Amino acid sequence: MIEHALNSLNGPADGPFLIGRTELLDSVETRTAAGRRVLLTGPSGIGKSSVLDALAVAARRAGGRVLQVTGAEHDRWMAGTALADLLRQIPHRFVRQVPERLRASVDVTALRAHGGATRGAPEPRESRLAWQALLERLAAEEPVLLLLDNAQWIDTTSSDVLAYAIRRVRGDRFRVVAAARPGPRVLPDTEEIPVPPLTPAESAELLAEYALHERVANKLHADSGGNPFLALALAGAFGDRLPGGRRPVPLPPLLHRLIADRLGLLPAQARTTVLTAALAGRPTVDLLRRAGREHADVVAAAAAGLLLDDDGTIRFTPPTVAGVVADLASAAERGRAHLTLASVVSDAASRVRHRALASSSPDAALTRSLVTAAETACRNGARALGAELYLLAADRTPADRDAERLEWLVCAAEVGAAGALPDIVHRAADAVLAADAHPSQRVRVRQALIDLSGQALAGMDEVFAGALVDAGDDPALLAPVRLRLSWAAMVKGMHEASGVEAATAAVLARTAGDATTEAIALTMQAVSARVTGRPAESERALTAALALPDVAPPGLLHVTPRFNAARFAFFDDRLVEARTDLLRMLAQVERGLDDELVVVLRSVAETSARMGRCGEALDFADRAVRVVRELGTSPGPAWYSLAVAELAGGCLERATSFAEHSVRASEQEQDTIFLGRGLHVLGQALMRSGDVPRGTAMLERVREAERTHGLQAPVVLRWHADLATGLARLGRLREASELIAETRTELARDVADPSACAVTFQLHRAQAVLQASEGDPDRAIALLGEAERGFSMLAQPLEQGECLLVRSAIERRRRRSAPARQAASAALALFTDCTALPWRQQAADALERCGTGRPGESRTDDRAAPVRRLFESLTPAEGQIAALVGEGASNREVAARMFLSAKTVENHLTRVYRKLGVRSRTQLGSLLHAARE
Repeated sequence: MIEHALNSLNGPADGPFLIGRTELLDSVETRTAAGRRVLLTGPSGIGKSSVLDALAVAARRAGGRVLQVTGAEHDRWMAGTALADLLRQIPHRFVRQVPERLRASVDVTALRAHGGATRGAPEPRESRLAWQALLERLAAEEPVLLLLDNAQWIDTTSSDVLAYAIRRVRGDRFRVVAAARPGPRVLPDTEEIPVPPLTPAESAELLAEYALHERVANKLHADSGGNPFLALALAGAFGDRLPGGRRPVPLPPLLHRLIADRLGLLPAQARTTVLTAALAGRPTVDLLRRAGREHADVVAAAAAGLLLDDDGTIRFTPPTVAGVVADLASAAERGRAHLTLASVVSDAASRVRHRALASSSPDAALTRSLVTAAETACRNGARALGAELYLLAADRTPADRDAERLEWLVCAAEVGAAGALPDIVHRAADAVLAADAHPSQRVRVRQALIDLSGQALAGMDEVFAGALVDAGDDPALLAPVRLRLSWAAMVKGMHEASGVEAATAAVLARTAGDATTEAIALTMQAVSARVTGRPAESERALTAALALPDVAPPGLLHVTPRFNAARFAFFDDRLVEARTDLLRMLAQVERGLDDELVVVLRSVAETSARMGRCGEALDFADRAVRVVRELGTSPGPAWYSLAVAELAGGCLERATSFAEHSVRASEQEQDTIFLGRGLHVLGQALMRSGDVPRGTAMLERVREAERTHGLQAPVVLRWHADLATGLARLGRLREASELIAETRTELARDVADPSACAVTFQLHRAQAVLQASEGDPDRAIALLGEAERGFSMLAQPLEQGECLLVRSAIERRRRRSAPARQAASAALALFTDCTALPWRQQAADALERCGTGRPGESRTDDRAAPVRRLFESLTPAEGQIAALVGEGASNREVAARMFLSAKTVENHLTRVYRKLGVRSRTQLGSLLHAARE
């Protein structure tokens, strides 16, 4: 069977374009085995041909015959070309078996395609019947797989004959799979399956051989839209570049030529439409329609692989396609398109932008309009637009106003850094540093470069040195530089130096009358003192910071006293307070697309996970990762938060993968903060997956790093109880006992009331594992009871449920089945209420291990109710989509039934998968069946 042969294909070993295609290959195999004809669709480079090649290899290994034809644009007008190609692959003995009255039609069709002598053109009816008979005889002897690649280019004669034959040759011994670009259906009676883009993890696997930094690989996935060919082409441009400076990388010449060639294939009116979209700031189908362009042009451009129409929003993949399209147009064409757009865009700032881009002449009045529009855009959170407008203002400033031009360049760099726009920041900074700029302007653009680097501050030493030289003895200039040195020291793990730099920055800012910088510097002091075990000093510094005016610099809300007060509430288990404050801050920053949005989203996700709001945690963390991917900023922190959310409510396998990515990215950027956090969540994921030795080793790395860097705050990164548990399970009981005792001592110094602290209860749970290992289960059960009550009081249901699982395991080892089942059942109910999918599975497994109890008692009944309750967590729309998909409907069929777009159905289905803890339609169908029993 082809199914068995497909199982022998090993992904990357059979070509990079097969990475992530296992499920697609299985889906095609299932459909063709049922006698259905399949049409694979997708843009160029998505991997359709590779899938067909894999199917061909599998079919040959299974002992079948493969007939494979690839259409070509230059052959589409030559009648019978595809049939001739097929005929060369068929032994002549099968042709001789065709009835004599039809046999000539087969040969004549082939000869016509190659200009040979014929007795005249065959009748269409005779050709159809002849090829039907020929294919039937082939299938009668052995299984046949007909593969039609680039089916949109197959000549009309061949397409007509093959369509007729395909409709009539039935049965599972004749299978048909075609591939074509999106557009009109090229073959009748085929079931269309879009070839999906790669996931971020699959893109990372594809690009592994390039040894790219995680930040670069993450950005490549976003820029390529998951298209394997584009990702590989873009990867070749990076080579061994490091992400610290984040300078934009030029498009590879091969890709530039490919884009130019694809654009050249479009009609003139479609090229104008693509140019209009490329010049628009945020192109949409509606905007193009208002500009007088046709939607059919968008469809043609999408079929050519130049852009994507995402529910009316147009995206270029990669984004640099827009720049290539603009470069290929003449200045006059660009000017006309900008004037058209200026007349149809809805906001004043965009109108000014297009008017400025329509002409390159200096204009003082236009410059003033651009600056005003930039200020408005920044106030509205549109930093990308604001930065571009400042850059345009500098470019349109008359030559005799050089000081103004430099100021607008500095503003462009600062706003660009807040919006994570490396192209604009570097262009503006290079121009300022090359000019006779004022020291304050030079310091400001160097600060913008530092802020742009994100967590990769280890590579900024040269920029810091230049900023200090430019600042001289001016406290107003030195204060913000020293503040950034404080942050850089903290990222590197130099917490004592971080505190010193923060204190220096606070004094300098106070001297200069800069209350905003002083407040942030005091906040940095508070953070440094908190993580190094000086809680009283931390509280004094944060109180002083909160007493100053609450003003957040653009893009820096996440370093303000107010934000860090919310984070401290999170550390202190005041979770409702933390979540409330963070959601208010999210409302302030969610209009933008920058690092401060990412940090707030991450913090809400981590808080929600600790509260047991698992679906919410996954949504917030996923949003943070998507923003990071689009911006190309440091991915380590966002992957850490997503790993935490997945560990709580998603999937252990994904949690492990994201944690590993976080560790790798943090190592590359020498970010000790998120290296420790990534190692912690990776250790947790490994231990919960059953790999206690490796998980414990990860946690020991965290301990060693914290000791090296002088960190003594068990409430901040809570690895201590996890490590003690791992040590106890490995039989290293003395080490576990010593660690628990040391942590209790540190905790007494770090918090005012350890008896109401979650870390205390985590240590109780770890000590219970230790006591049970030492042969004192009664003491272990007593400790677990205290921990369960404590976590219930703190409203941390996942921690409470973990205590119940430990209790169940101890009781089961004592052969006390009833208490073991009771604890596992209680844990299952808790985790189900929280939609904590991996925890729920662990609880269900624990319940299974407890046995059936009384004779006739059914374990299925025990578990069916939680499954039904799980479906009750879905919204009405999600429930309806889950039911339809579980019954076998495709996304398009669901969309048609519910009057939704396919994209909306896909988004709903993603949430359904997360809430139910499934990863495929098959698993969803099985779970739906179980819930209905």
